[in-house]
Amino acid sequence: MECPPKRRWPTVFVTGTDTGVGKTHVTAGLLRAARQARLDVCGYKPVASGCRRSAHGLRNDDALSLQAAAASAEPYADINPYAFAPAIAPHLAAAAAGVAIERSVLNRTYAGLADRHDWILVEGAGGWQVPLGPDWNYADWVTEQGWPVILVVGMRLGCINHALLSAESIMRRTRLLGWIANELPPRQAELDANVTALRQRLPAPLLARVKPGRRRLDGALREIFAELCERQRR
Repeated sequence: MECPPKRRWPTVFVTGTDTGVGKTHVTAGLLRAARQARLDVCGYKPVASGCRRSAHGLRNDDALSLQAAAASAEPYADINPYAFAPAIAPHLAAAAAGVAIERSVLNRTYAGLADRHDWILVEGAGGWQVPLGPDWNYADWVTEQGWPVILVVGMRLGCINHALLSAESIMRRTRLLGWIANELPPRQAELDANVTALRQRLPAPLLARVKPGRRRLDGALREIFAELCERQRR
């Protein structure tokens, strides 16, 4: 698969219906799928809490997973410019550290990655409207950037309500490219019926169903990039 060098959507934002729904698992799979399709791609985790201390400073496992999936030589600080130790909401972790998350830093770091790569996959934190400061959140920032969104739905009790509310909010602000059903263990009761209910109600296509325990998602998710590239040719 070849994708035109001048893209309509050089960046896709990956959000979830909640925390712990598999955004990193899916984003890393998308990065590997893009690499197998010979696309120049890089992952970006702008803000991460729940980081561990290392000899090189705070490191986040999700950001490291994106860096590895893209086989990126980018410095860690460019992949994850804001890293916080407490596993709490990013704006609270930032406040506890005496740090303000600045749009200018996120924009500058993103611009550098975008200058060096054809595709950027940006992974959010938690859900679509997670705060980044007293008066702004991820939804505000993504809307300003004009990025389209992929919604990861963690298939568990309550996911229909969470998915519909998230999709409604996303579509008021930007384009919802589609959603991915991430099948979480233990298996959701009436899983297939829940997927069907979401397919009937969500105003965007189901891009893939991710089975639990599957480490490599390349085969299922490569089709997403093929479709994105095809849309850019139109």
